[in-house]
Amino acid sequence: MSAPPLKKPVVTEREARQVAEAAREQAWRKPSFAKELFLGRFRLDLIHPHPLPTDEAVRRGEQFLTKLRAFCETKVDGALIEREARIPDEVISGLKELGALGMKIDPKYGGLGLTQVYYNKALALVGSASPAIGVLLSAHQSIGVPQPLKLFGTPEQKEKFLPRCARTDISAFLLTEPDVGSDPARLATSAVPDGDDYILDGVKLWTTNGVVADLLVVMARVPRSEGHKGGITAFVVESDSPGVTVENRNAFMGLRGIENGVTRFHQVRVPAANRIGPEGAGLKIALTTLNTGRLSLPASCVAAGKWCLKIAREWSAAREQWGKPVAHHEAVGQKISFIAATTFALEAVLDLSSQMADEDRNDIRIEGALAKLFASEMGWKIADELVQIRGGRGFETADSLRARGERAVPAEQILRDLRINRIFEGSTEIMHLLIAREAVDAHLTVAGDLIDPDKSLSDKAKAGANAGVFYAKWLPKLVAGPGQLPRTYGDFHPAGHPDLAAHLRYVERNARKLARSTFYAMSRWQGRMETKQGFLGRIVDIGAELFAMSAAVVRAELLRTTTDHGREAYQLADTFCRQSRIRVEELFGRLWTNTDDVDHKVVKGVLGGAYAWLEQGVIDPSGEGPWIADATPGESEKENVHRPIR
Repeated sequence: MSAPPLKKPVVTEREARQVAEAAREQAWRKPSFAKELFLGRFRLDLIHPHPLPTDEAVRRGEQFLTKLRAFCETKVDGALIEREARIPDEVISGLKELGALGMKIDPKYGGLGLTQVYYNKALALVGSASPAIGVLLSAHQSIGVPQPLKLFGTPEQKEKFLPRCARTDISAFLLTEPDVGSDPARLATSAVPDGDDYILDGVKLWTTNGVVADLLVVMARVPRSEGHKGGITAFVVESDSPGVTVENRNAFMGLRGIENGVTRFHQVRVPAANRIGPEGAGLKIALTTLNTGRLSLPASCVAAGKWCLKIAREWSAAREQWGKPVAHHEAVGQKISFIAATTFALEAVLDLSSQMADEDRNDIRIEGALAKLFASEMGWKIADELVQIRGGRGFETADSLRARGERAVPAEQILRDLRINRIFEGSTEIMHLLIAREAVDAHLTVAGDLIDPDKSLSDKAKAGANAGVFYAKWLPKLVAGPGQLPRTYGDFHPAGHPDLAAHLRYVERNARKLARSTFYAMSRWQGRMETKQGFLGRIVDIGAELFAMSAAVVRAELLRTTTDHGREAYQLADTFCRQSRIRVEELFGRLWTNTDDVDHKVVKGVLGGAYAWLEQGVIDPSGEGPWIADATPGESEKENVHRPIR
């Protein structure tokens, strides 16, 4: 007898937090540069000398990039994909033949075995030709079937699915539901055990690649029953299984060629052999997969930054106003400087994080999250500045520019395409909370029981003793450090180059200041700390800036010693660090001087209707319908728009 289907979970805020906490990786088995940074310890030795790929990795990676570039230049029409909102089947077939579906898959399963560094370079290259193609390849390999199987799959699962993923089959990752986003505790899709199978029921929303996918990674809740631990669990599902229906192909303001849909499961039979990991491990698998999977988003932002820099340079030299090129007017020149310096930093963050992932010597869960957060925010600003530099032409579509005889520059498209990066694979707000949780992990480990209302007095006493020992050693180290000595990091100030050593000293000093600020806030708010999301967001943003400064400086030194662009790299790193320091000072100021309290009062007023009069005088063009679509399990009543590409 199979267990009854699950009802939609009703959970409290505390229960939701407990689910999220249980899913995160608890232990720190390897060093982490970013974790140490948030604790006030600047471990330059973890990132310098800059790690480098092996000669074999470079050979294999460059060989594929050459083929991929030739394919993109001759077979990919980005304007056509934007216009028709679809990647042509022959383009996808060509990518399969090229091996692009298997960039990260081990050669023994038919893949190319590229490193994370070269995988990201490939995504940046193909994404510059068409962002929709970059998303298709990324969703398939970064979070689709290949990555969770690589990390958690059995040998039998790898043998069965990875060769297909490497050459022919497109995969997708299905977690989000119409009423469930970043709060997985309320996940409603069920997987009920039935003999050697599970019976899958539910609806998944925003299934990137779901419209064309052959294989799906599906997160579903297994009910607890005799012999079954239950909990949110990951499954590989064949998309052509009876009962799987793609009910809608969604359309968006950007990334118009992506195959994103709504997928319904009705009594879908999934073999237990297709379960990834044990029951209840689904969220941990998802989060672990995202540790490196998130690095695909910074790759797209780096590509965008490089293209924006190229267009800004060419246009600003050609366009004249008041007797000289607009680039020579300070207001425009500042924007160009920001684009150039920030693009340099974004690539530094991406390459450093990716190489650290390849070497696997460090735990990069915070670095990967910071890279995603920082790149998605700064990439959007870069695109916005390019539109401003282009003026009216930045707002005009490429097709319109072409029609009237000018160069078809899709500046407005890149602005639309990049906007989603601040939302998916963890919105900026969720990333702030996720990173903040990791950043204060050491504090919660030693003193968490002190602020936990469920802990006994004896537990609190024990925690108090442990905390006393930890803070007696830790706090004195936050008073002074190498950043206060004028000659520290002298290797980063070679003759004839800007002084990057000063920026490293700044990072060291402000890492300690950041740790002191965090400790003071925990002492002040204790159990209420988790509600201070504005404060936590600023703490994380400061950490992101310090990480980016460190990466930029280390990359500049690498380029100085290995290329002919050392002087220029030093100048870009110096400029970025100067710009970043201004943002850091502002963020530190806003830790304690802000409008968080009055904002909260206004929000209560808005939701209570106190300001409804302010909404008068406009017409709401929204259509009729519920805010959230009904996702009641059951047989589909819609046409199946699934279209596998063979």
